[in-house]
Amino acid sequence: MTWDFPGPFLLTVCPLEEHIDGLNHTNNAVYVQWCEKIGWAHSESLGLSLIDYQRLDRAMAIRRGEYDYLLPTTLHEELTLATWLTASDGKLTMERRFQLIRNEDQSTVLRGRWDLVCIELSSGKPRRMPAKFSEIYLSAMVTCR
Repeated sequence: MTWDFPGPFLLTVCPLEEHIDGLNHTNNAVYVQWCEKIGWAHSESLGLSLIDYQRLDRAMAIRRGEYDYLLPTTLHEELTLATWLTASDGKLTMERRFQLIRNEDQSTVLRGRWDLVCIELSSGKPRRMPAKFSEIYLSAMVTCR
């Protein structure tokens, strides 16, 4: 597969009947749910889980989500979703990118991007990333081409 960035974190997904909308395509909201699923899985694989977020009273929250729906997908197509951490100011913000490829023809069907901001869970206000976030997330950053 041709990925937009090196070293992707991958998740295999497949549209089921409940994912198909009235146009006989995968509903756009399903792609958003898949991005959330892979984002958490990637964070957990790096060593930061929801339990860590709660213990540290900090979280990386989505400030802005952007999705480019390039091609439709249909029932039972095998797809591979990739994610990367691609940018950070090292203090408050981070960027996560997504790319979804249809396995059969290697076509990119979706690209997405999240702008993330570190918040204090107890107040919901933006706060500086704890040292553990910086240590783990910054070491996982990839360089954009």
